[in-house]
Amino acid sequence: MSRHYRIVIVGGGSAGISVAARLAHKLGGGKDIALVEPSEKHYYQPLWTLVGAGVSDKASTVRPEAGLIPKGVTWIKDRVASFDPDHDRLSLASGEELSYDQLVVAAGIQIDWDGIKGLREAMGKGGVCSNYSFETVDSTWETLRNFEGGTAIFTTPNTPIKCGGAPQKIMYLAEDYMRNKSKVRDRARVIFATPGDGIFSVEKYKRTLEKVVARKGIEMALHHNLIEIRPETKEAVFQIIDSDRTETIPYAMLHVTPPMSAPDFIKQSPLANAEGWVEVDPHTLQHLRYPKVWSLGDCSSLPTSKTGAAVRKQAPTLVTNMFDVIEGRQPSKRYNGYTSCPVVTGYGSLVLAEFDYDMQPAETFPFDQAKERLSMYLMKKYLLPPLYWFGMLKGRA
Repeated sequence: MSRHYRIVIVGGGSAGISVAARLAHKLGGGKDIALVEPSEKHYYQPLWTLVGAGVSDKASTVRPEAGLIPKGVTWIKDRVASFDPDHDRLSLASGEELSYDQLVVAAGIQIDWDGIKGLREAMGKGGVCSNYSFETVDSTWETLRNFEGGTAIFTTPNTPIKCGGAPQKIMYLAEDYMRNKSKVRDRARVIFATPGDGIFSVEKYKRTLEKVVARKGIEMALHHNLIEIRPETKEAVFQIIDSDRTETIPYAMLHVTPPMSAPDFIKQSPLANAEGWVEVDPHTLQHLRYPKVWSLGDCSSLPTSKTGAAVRKQAPTLVTNMFDVIEGRQPSKRYNGYTSCPVVTGYGSLVLAEFDYDMQPAETFPFDQAKERLSMYLMKKYLLPPLYWFGMLKGRA
């Protein structure tokens, strides 16, 4: 069985729905657009940081996928099995084939829970927790509010991840909770274990966050990549980057950001580059080898931080450039790598980092965004969720 559509979109997350909405507006309806997405639920993941810290309701972060598909767009509730871009078609897990005039790949990122030995078995028990899924985010709040002292470790992996700042956001909130709410900070050691060589990649925001780390008494374990959890002895084993050494650190609380990668069906496809991501031009979002293929968001090779804010800028760029090509022109719109990372530094404070491919600030507001502000915290908690549901996903923002 085979069906043909003018445009096929793979993925019904932030990127896929945003593009579908913009395409439907441009075409005067969703006719001849298909969206392939197996999941029946759609999650607003940026709020999981606050869910894990006990200040937001997990139920508010999930909605039915069916209510987000733009009117007229055909929802194909299936998974992609393989791509055949040489013949402008793809195969679904059901065995059906779809052919297309234009293809948008927006399949998100794959969380590799088995990439750390012992993680899957330890998760949610004995102080091991993670904000990185709807199923596990409750474990973070449960662990934090029952924490009575000892070593609390917060990790980030040696891979690209969605929202690169999220591993430190929950750490700052946890430290604030220990200091000002549960009053156990004097019995706690807080460690940030990162494979990198610093707290942030953009110098302007790095200076502020280094002061936050110092003020909170957080220890930086640089060049540390978590490779194993030993739940029976409550030990975390870290590989020291660029060496054969490991370090084992006992923990009372261990918040894990698991390693991530491109989805397997993309890694194994002709669309992928050597690292497994959909290989696109960083400015036009058009595939480098297949001109009818486009990609954005977490599964793409775009060398910027993988965030919803980045998608918000990528989606209009992609749609404009696709129609330029359809109408016989060269892509006219350029994406400069804009991304945003609202770094929560405590209950009621946030640094709004916004920057581009050159790691230069690309700020929205007329004040110094490197300063911790209550107003920006309130924006993240109360304004960004409706902007997402009713603006970005509707193709309006």
